[in-house]
Amino acid sequence: MTDKSEAGPIRGTEEVEVPSRLIDQVIGQSEAMETIRKAACQHRHVMLIGSPGTGKSMLGKAMTEIMPAEDLQDVLIHPNSEESNNPQIRVVPGGKGQQIIAAHKKEAKKIAARKNSLLVLGAVGILGYSLIAGQLFMGIIAAAVALLAFRYLIPHGKGAVPKLLVSNGDNNTSPYIEATGSHAGALLGDVRHDPFQSGGLETPPHERVESGAIHRAHRGVLFIDEINTLRPEMQQSLLTALQEEEYPITGQSEHSSGALVRTEPVPCSFIMIAAGNLDAIKGMHPALRSRIKGYGYEVYMRDSMEDTPENREALLHFVAQEVTRDGRIPHFDGEAVAEIFKEARRRAERKGHLTLRLRDLGGLIRAAGDLATAEGARYTTAMHVRGAKSGARSVEQQIADRSVEFRNAYSSYQNKGSKVGRVNGLAVTGDTGVVLPILAEIVPAQSKEEGRVIATGRLQEIAKESVQNVSALIKKYAGKDIAGMDVHIQFIGTYDGLEGDSASISVATAIVSALEGLPVRQNLAMTGSLSIRGDVLPVGGVSSKIEAAARAGMDTVLIPKDNYEVDIVDSASGIKVVPVSTVEDVFDKALIQKESFLSRIAEITTSELEGRSIGACARCQS
Repeated sequence: MTDKSEAGPIRGTEEVEVPSRLIDQVIGQSEAMETIRKAACQHRHVMLIGSPGTGKSMLGKAMTEIMPAEDLQDVLIHPNSEESNNPQIRVVPGGKGQQIIAAHKKEAKKIAARKNSLLVLGAVGILGYSLIAGQLFMGIIAAAVALLAFRYLIPHGKGAVPKLLVSNGDNNTSPYIEATGSHAGALLGDVRHDPFQSGGLETPPHERVESGAIHRAHRGVLFIDEINTLRPEMQQSLLTALQEEEYPITGQSEHSSGALVRTEPVPCSFIMIAAGNLDAIKGMHPALRSRIKGYGYEVYMRDSMEDTPENREALLHFVAQEVTRDGRIPHFDGEAVAEIFKEARRRAERKGHLTLRLRDLGGLIRAAGDLATAEGARYTTAMHVRGAKSGARSVEQQIADRSVEFRNAYSSYQNKGSKVGRVNGLAVTGDTGVVLPILAEIVPAQSKEEGRVIATGRLQEIAKESVQNVSALIKKYAGKDIAGMDVHIQFIGTYDGLEGDSASISVATAIVSALEGLPVRQNLAMTGSLSIRGDVLPVGGVSSKIEAAARAGMDTVLIPKDNYEVDIVDSASGIKVVPVSTVEDVFDKALIQKESFLSRIAEITTSELEGRSIGACARCQS
């Protein structure tokens, strides 16, 4: 199989050798990988910010593979004979802790054996004396009292045995601890509640102490995704642990008996990798972020990589990795890999790029493999990949498809004929494109002063501002005085609100159509932002919007020229994609019977350019 963008045949995944190290499995994140290597060698903290599925957690796990060899340690907690609620901490080389525990348990068994022997001898002596004295019943009572007294007065051997708080005896590499979503006790350590706090039934305080993720990550890596979800006080405690490289353990609940216990500081020298989406920065404690910036690195993960032979080879390795890691799906042949490449280009939504949101792409790979497995196929083919694209749809995609069915049944949008003041706009819900009908109507102004622009449809701030900008542009092109008119704009089906300015050219077309009485082609949809001078500006989600137009039965879609690319056109199911640069281009393609109107616009534009030229010359002469 040869893809049109490939230099030669595409290999199947069966021919690809999957690297064993995680750091060699990360693709397209060369800057982040270099940062991780430096941070591992120099013991620096790292904050990874980026879209979900771009490899943040894999980079965190990979760091432990490249960290310099460092002696791991076990942490023991001993009872404190002077202050039982302040257990003592002891640090020993990794693996030594188990030996110490075994030695203490052996000694405890000896103490218990001596105690039992003493108890038996005492009981026999009491019973023997009572038998000689003829007071056997009283002797039994006395023996029972003596047994109870010995139980309470003689120390428990078990209570003297230390507890292994952190064990690294079985670890050959630095520990990797993921603390995403941890509560305070799981992150910082905790002391269990003891319901029996007296009467000889209590559990020694040191045995109730539990280590936290920060302690188990000692001399390793602590990974926390969605760092902004930690409460501010937890982030403050985490900052203290980073600064001091040790943190005492105490009960996290003030209503628990564990709150009375506070250990000596427990070592927690670790590299922290904090990760999250872009909004995670806003929820971070300023001092914690300052600590990372001052003693580490901040990395913004890439969402896409250039479509080059080297990067396509890397993406082929990713497909092979997913097949190998899953272990239940067949390998992909060359045609299936080419289809994955095509989907990666479409999802990148950038000219000449491949997506790096690989978690979602991995979902497509597994879905295609499942189809092949269900058919009993030896290899996953391009047909399976295309079937997975339609079968393994996101919830948003399924909602959008049902919305299309609903709107087709109830004529919420039209894809044939022409209408005045009605335009098929395009929007994105989640990661799915939808058709957005927009209606405009011009009526006499209700205000005595000046006409208003009234837009309905739960518009958010940017969407409202875009409507105002479009209105300013319309005043320039209007062939009549609109000061005494109200412009009503209705966005149909925006039940969850609308944000952004990508509907600007749709709004402008609808208003002009209503104002001039010019019909709009209904087999056409459009998306694009507008400057106040009439330039069409690029927008996001173009490929999803094109697909939405194709699903709705449109045969033409207008997009900004800067968004236009061959890959998007090829993925559009035969729909004609037309690039536009100015609002005049939009009017020319969308309106019917528009010749006189376009001529008037051309005159306005020409006179405006002449005026600017005269003004520029005057400034030069002065």
